Amino acid sequence: MYKSFSDHLLDWAGRILLTLILGFLVLPFIVVFIASFNESAILSFPPQSWSTRWYVNAFEYRDFGNGLRNSLRVAAFGAGIALVAGAGFAYVFNRYDFAFKNTLNGILLSPLIIPNFTIGLGVLVLTAAASMPRNVWTVVAVHVIIVLPFVVRSVYVSLQNLERAYEQAAESLGGRPLHVLLTITLPLLLPGLVAGAIFAAILSFNEFTASLYVVSQRTETLPVAMYNYVREYADPTLAAMSVLYVAAVAALLLLVHKIFRLEKVLNVD
Repeated sequence: MYKSFSDHLLDWAGRILLTLILGFLVLPFIVVFIASFNESAILSFPPQSWSTRWYVNAFEYRDFGNGLRNSLRVAAFGAGIALVAGAGFAYVFNRYDFAFKNTLNGILLSPLIIPNFTIGLGVLVLTAAASMPRNVWTVVAVHVIIVLPFVVRSVYVSLQNLERAYEQAAESLGGRPLHVLLTITLPLLLPGLVAGAIFAAILSFNEFTASLYVVSQRTETLPVAMYNYVREYADPTLAAMSVLYVAAVAALLLLVHKIFRLEKVLNVD
C-alpha cells in the first residue's frame, strides 16, 4: 500500500516520540548503573573513581541473602497457589454462567485497583485481631491476593483463543471430561499457564508495599531488606543491588518472551 509523505512523516514522528519516552524511562536506571561503580562510600554522580566493591558487598551482606531466599520461597508458593486457583476461576468464568458471576469476577480483579499497601495493612489488622502469627504463610497469602488477577487474566485469554473443536472431537470419540481436560485442554493452555505463573512469580518477587506490613524479621523479603538497608547506609551497595535486581528480572522476562511469545498469549499480537 502506497504511503504519502505525511504518512511517512507521522510514522517517523511516532518512532522518535516512542524512542524519547523509552529513553526517559530508562534514564534513571542508567544513572543508578553508573553510580553503582562509584569507589567512594558516599553515593554520588558522576563517579570520581571506579570500583566494583559494592557488588561484592551486595553479595556478602547477610540480610540480602536471607531476603533473597525468603523472596524465592514466597514467590514459588504464591505463584503456585495463584496458578491453581486462577486457572480454576478462569475456566469456570469461561465455560459456565451462574449467579453473581460478574460480582465474583470483580472481587477477584479488585487488587488491580486497590493499592497494595491497603491489602497489606488490612491483612495486618486481620491477623492482629485474630491473634495469628506473622509467618511465611501470611506473606504468601498477601502475595496470592495481589497476583491472582494476573493469572486469571492470562489463562482466561488463552481459553478465549482455544479452539473448542479439539475438545469436542475428543468427546465425540468417547473421551471422558477429565481425560479431555488433562490431555487436550491443559496442553493447549500451557502458554497461558506458564505466562501467568511467570508473571505471578515476578510480581510476587518484586512486591514491597504490602510485604512491608506483614513480614517479620525471619520472613523479611529482599525488597524489604533493601528498604531497611537504605535507611541505615548511604553507600552505593543498594545501587549495585538494584542493577542486579533489574537485570535478573529483565533477563527472565526476555527468556519467557522468547519461548512463549507473550504478545500472543496476552492477545496483544
